[in-house]
Amino acid sequence: MNFSVSLRLCVPLSLLLLIATACTRTETTPSTASPSTAAAVHPIRGEIVGLDRPRQVLLIHHEEIPGYMPAMTMEFSVAGLDLATVREGQRLTATMGLPVDGIFPLTDFKLLNSPADQAVAAAALALRQETFTRGKNVYREIGEAAPSFTLYNQDGRAVSFDTFRGKRVVLNFIFTRCPVATMCPAATAKMMALQTAAKKRGITNLELVSISFDSAYDTPPVLKEYAVARGIDTTHFSFLTGPEKAIRDLLAQFGLIAEPGDNIFKHTLATLLIGTDGKILHREDGSAWSPDDLLKFL
Repeated sequence: MNFSVSLRLCVPLSLLLLIATACTRTETTPSTASPSTAAAVHPIRGEIVGLDRPRQVLLIHHEEIPGYMPAMTMEFSVAGLDLATVREGQRLTATMGLPVDGIFPLTDFKLLNSPADQAVAAAALALRQETFTRGKNVYREIGEAAPSFTLYNQDGRAVSFDTFRGKRVVLNFIFTRCPVATMCPAATAKMMALQTAAKKRGITNLELVSISFDSAYDTPPVLKEYAVARGIDTTHFSFLTGPEKAIRDLLAQFGLIAEPGDNIFKHTLATLLIGTDGKILHREDGSAWSPDDLLKFL
């Protein structure tokens, strides 16, 4: 009698122990699981909406990662990616790894070229070939046709120089971080003064173009901020940037020098007036020119 009672008491106790053990295992699984028990990498696809070069981080709006993460905008570390080759608005595919210090790393980058990217790349290749072909005669004299090019403007749109045909174009080269008041800041101030003077005289067929030779830093958003900070009307004033090789070829063909240093460029200045037929009409070296020096040609 006592034995049977003892047996009946032991069965429920063993079941309770089993249940307790099972519950404990279920609760601790997420915190003790190793990366190998879940997918350690995931393919992602998205659009670059911001760049943080010092931290080597991209802000990306990515599509849904099925079964893992909804579509959202977040930061990704991109060690190994040359951020001079990317810009806001570009789409990419990549492989996302497990987070490190709260940020997901990306590898296996592949930029998805848009029609604008394709146009800029094709124009850069043609410009490279043309520069090579001209050889020692690379510099374009007054009276020669200006080189054809396609670059990104401050809004990230691809702009072809051919779109300015039929208009007078005043073109120069700058970089936004230039610290020398008598160089790029003065050149931009002169372009602004020319724009104002041309409007007062009712001149409507004029386009102003400033090309940055610091393409790694002067992305379209940086150029736009540069223009906004100075109150520049960009309706007919374009700030352009693009592939470094294309910029180098343009510098050579327009006869300017820009040698990179530590966040600064040693460079020359020139402002060129290009006629409605695409030929170079006039050139002002340095930044000492006045609007009247160019208005007499308009």
